[in-house]
Amino acid sequence: MNGRVVLERFPAGGPRGSWPAEEFARNRRQEGQPAEVVMDLASDAFLVIVRAPNETKPMAPAA
Repeated sequence: MNGRVVLERFPAGGPRGSWPAEEFARNRRQEGQPAEVVMDLASDAFLVIVRAPNETKPMAPAA
């Protein structure tokens, strides 16, 4: 198990100026779910996910 649940998938080729994955994630966050958007390069899709409580985000490299 990879420690996350995919709530929804959105194709990357949406209309210009349209951000359906971000809008979906924002609505889930307003409902209290810690949703975030990640890119699945293999399927060329944006995934709205919720991470497992014990999984942390990778840290950005120091500049």
